[in-house]
Formats: sequence, C-alpha cells, structure tokens
Amino acid sequence: MKKRGLTLGLAAVMALSAILTGCGTSSTQATGTQASGGAGGQAETIELKFGHVLSQDSHFQVMANKMAELAAAKSNGSIKITVFPQSQLGGDSKMIQSMRTGVQALSITNQASLVNTVPELTIFDLPYLFDSIDQANKVLNGPVGQKYLDLLPQHGLIGLGYLSVVERNVFANKAIHKPEDMKSLKLRTMQAPGHIKAYELLGTQPTPMAYSEVYLSLQQGVVDGGDTPPDQFIMDKFIEVAKYYNMTKIHYLPLILTMSKMQWDKMSPEQQKTVQEAAKEALAFQTEYYKKEYHDSLEKMKAAGVKVIETDVNALKEQTSKAYDVILKDIPNGKQLLEEIEAAKKQ
Repeated sequence: MKKRGLTLGLAAVMALSAILTGCGTSSTQATGTQASGGAGGQAETIELKFGHVLSQDSHFQVMANKMAELAAAKSNGSIKITVFPQSQLGGDSKMIQSMRTGVQALSITNQASLVNTVPELTIFDLPYLFDSIDQANKVLNGPVGQKYLDLLPQHGLIGLGYLSVVERNVFANKAIHKPEDMKSLKLRTMQAPGHIKAYELLGTQPTPMAYSEVYLSLQQGVVDGGDTPPDQFIMDKFIEVAKYYNMTKIHYLPLILTMSKMQWDKMSPEQQKTVQEAAKEALAFQTEYYKKEYHDSLEKMKAAGVKVIETDVNALKEQTSKAYDVILKDIPNGKQLLEEIEAAKKQ
C-alpha cells in the first residue's frame, strides 16, 4: 500500500509539473505569436524585402541599410530586412504592384510614380512649388505631408515617411543663364504632366525616354540634355557626356518610404512599432546624409571640369507660372491642396 501510495504521489507531482510546464509553454508561445505571427519558444524571424532603383553607393542604399540595422537591433534580430538595390526587384511601377499584392515589403517610391494611383500627389509636379530642399522637407514632415501618406492605405500601401526631396536641375552641353537659353533644347524629362508642361513653357522639347537610355542618347546627340539631382549626375556618369550642370531648380521631387499594407497588417502591433521607429530614425539619418552628398556632388562636378551655372531662377519661375492652372484642374481639390502647401511654407 505504501508503495502504491508513493507511486500515486509521484504521478500526481509529475502531472502537476506537466500542467505548470504546459502553462509556461503557452505563455512563451503567446509571446512568440504576438511578436512574429507564429508559435514557438522565441520570436520567429520575419524577413522583409526592401527594393529600390538606385545603386549601392546611393543615399537610397544608405537609408535602407540604416533601417535594416535599426530594425534588427530593436527586435533582437527577429526582424530581418534584406536590401535589393539597382532595380533587382524591378522598376518603380513593378515594385509598387509587388507591394500592393504582398510580394515585396518595402521600397523607396518617387512621387511621380504614384500619381496614377494617388492623383492628389500630382500637386508636387507644379514647377517651383518650393524654394529650397529644406523648405520642402519641412512641409513634407509636417501635417501637410502626413495628409498624403494617409491616402496610401486605401491603395494597398503604407507610407512610413519621407526621405529628403531631391532637386532636379538641367544638365546639357549648353549653359542656361536665362529662359531664352532653353529654347529648342531637346530634354529628356520625367513622364509627369507638370514636368512636361513646365519644360514646354520654357520653349524646350520634352522628350520621354527610359532613363537608362539617356547617357547614350546624349552622347550620340539624340537629346541635348535632361534633368537629374546632383548625386545622380555623378553616379550615372553624365559627368562624362555633359559640359554644364545648370541650377534651374524647377522641381523638388518627394521620395516616400512605402510598405506593403498586406505585409504590414500581418505584423503584430509590437512589430509595427519597431518598423516605424526604425524607419523614422533611418529617414532622419538619410536627410542629414543627403545634405552633404548634395554639396559633395557639386564639388566633384567642378573638379572634373563641368561648369555649374547659377541660372536666373526667378525668370524661369515667372515663365512657368502659367502651368499652374493647367495642372491644378486635373487634381482632385487641387486649389485647396496648393493653398495648404503655401500656408505651411510660411509657418
């Protein structure tokens, strides 16, 4: 009987231990589920693909690497972001579609590539909408900029914030001091209504073509030039085929850090918070980094013999002002959106 009692006692202890152990495992699994969307003794690693169109030497790559580093640190390695530069995952349009269908997690998307999806973003096609990079960044990182990010979820995207805007200037084999110097120039421009209309008003011949074809086309005289930020002028080696970089400052192009809403919704609130925090810090880091890259690129041009021309911006601005009515009429609530931006610029 004593032996039987001892056996029953041991069985009871073992059963109680199993129950307690089971409770502990459930708690751990619940934590793992909340952190990763799956069961397990620890947070399961989630992998996010981050694609962009620029080179590994670009500020896009710097920002993406910084975000990957921060997300890994903040999640103890459970959030892994893998970066794919140089259009390895496709061009902007393809990556937008991949994010909307949940195939790709993250990308840096220029505003012009989103206007067909979010027509309100066409407001940023207006020439001379901003006076400087700093002014544009201030507006975009305030309530006005948030308004445009809030339009993205209904289209399957999440806007995590803005990189620094990029200032697009005209490079050519001709110096541009005043509007008359642009007459009849055949320029490759972005396929955006506001960009094309602005260059038409300046007397040029806007010429749509794939960006990858611009170098050879300029070299062969098919086009007389194009427009691009200083850093891309260096990275894409236009320094070899263009003698002048003209500071026309016609457009300041917003760049949005976008994420797939499908993948965002699969993450726990804790993961979403981690990704958003990593994005915020990486974007701030990129903005400061880009300021230096902008100025360094101009110095590299001068050192290579490219002449940097200070164009009469006020004269160009006056000439392109006629584009506003044409562009605004096709933008939902266009005049109101413009008024909001103008008010934010004064704050």
